[in-house]
Amino acid sequence: MDIPTIQYIIQEAVDSGIEEILIITNSNKHCMENHFDRSYELEERLKQSGKQEEYDTICRIANMANIYYVRQKEPRGLGHAILCAKSFVGNEAFAVLLGDDVVVNEGAAPALRQLLDVYEEYGASVVGVQTVPHEFVNRYGIVEPAKAMKNGSRRVKVSDLIEKPALEDAPSDLAILGRYVLTPEIFEILETQEPGKNGEIQLTDAIRSLLFSQAVYAYDFEGVRYDVGDKFGFIKATVDFALKRDDVKAQLMDYIKQLAEQL
Repeated sequence: MDIPTIQYIIQEAVDSGIEEILIITNSNKHCMENHFDRSYELEERLKQSGKQEEYDTICRIANMANIYYVRQKEPRGLGHAILCAKSFVGNEAFAVLLGDDVVVNEGAAPALRQLLDVYEEYGASVVGVQTVPHEFVNRYGIVEPAKAMKNGSRRVKVSDLIEKPALEDAPSDLAILGRYVLTPEIFEILETQEPGKNGEIQLTDAIRSLLFSQAVYAYDFEGVRYDVGDKFGFIKATVDFALKRDDVKAQLMDYIKQLAEQL
């Protein structure tokens, strides 16, 4: 549609109470920086053309939050990307939202806000998880809970984490899905972290090392998660989001019905 994935993720952060946002980018992502910047010439043209709604939209995007950028000069993994944020974060806890994961929790707290609530209660790192089909565990970092979740509880203490385990080695079906709240001690670990899977510096490995010095919790967040880095996940997200828009919903529903009749 006409809203880039990164905007949904930034909106989740803002709705969760985050005011300062750092985007880890690379030399091919100039369009992302332009999207969140002011465009005075375009704003003026829209105003002169009487396109108030469009004008309000681009102004709102530019004013969503204080957004900064730093380049990851070489693709050395998620852990290395987060290490690039060390000077920005300083000695504070911080949130991580991955660009391929869009989470929708309509009418309730955003996924990140749910994790922040756990952090504020326990003062410890929190990883966002959901249960995935067992045959897919080798695609994710998988959590080993210290014990079974209590009835009605969505939080559990972590005893271990494994990055993309073989099916027979997975300690659970709780997969880490693109949302984290981390304490600043993670940076010290990342600075000396040896490359793991695929020769990359893995965040999961660093969090595993963090377990030796402090508690880490997993939270089974509420919401529908879309993996827009996956081809089908991107198509599913596009269709689901389009069905929520009054300007295209009717046309899309008619088209889906036509397709269904041909199957």
